[in-house]
Amino acid sequence: MPNTNATIQLRIHELRQLFNSIDPSPFRERDLDRNCEEFIVSWARELPPDRPVRVEIRIDRERPPAELLATVEPAVRSHFAREASLQDLRRRRLLREGRLSLMIGLATLVLCIGAATLVPIATLGAPGEILRESFIIAGWVVMWHPLEVLLYGIWPVVRERRLLERLASADVALSTPVTTPPTPSA
Repeated sequence: MPNTNATIQLRIHELRQLFNSIDPSPFRERDLDRNCEEFIVSWARELPPDRPVRVEIRIDRERPPAELLATVEPAVRSHFAREASLQDLRRRRLLREGRLSLMIGLATLVLCIGAATLVPIATLGAPGEILRESFIIAGWVVMWHPLEVLLYGIWPVVRERRLLERLASADVALSTPVTTPPTPSA
């Protein structure tokens, strides 16, 4: 059966390049290096969304201890799971902002339309008509932000969260340089 995974290949010289060197967390909970994360995420964006993801990390120069290598897959997955939960938090904040903005916008729209109906066009003439239309336009302009957030602003955050969730469940494979035993001298 052919490999159905969409593969991301990352090449580093040493394992420590994969993780943020400033992060003091234990190895399994450390953040990925920003450049490595950006590379993986940008590649993942280009992959077909219906295929599982596989991240292949090739370490060129060093062969880390086996116990350290065993923690890389959970560390990478944990990093992307944390990032996905942060995106979900961002999505919930955006929805809350959108709902609050919608309530304010609807109240303002009702007030503006109400004010527009109270403008005495018969006595004010053309300036009254301009004032009436200005109230109506202002009411709809106030609705711009809530509609933008709720109809369009939320989807990039949802797509990013889904992408990060895919990466959090990705297979992570490591390859290291093969060490050959020293040859005995004669």
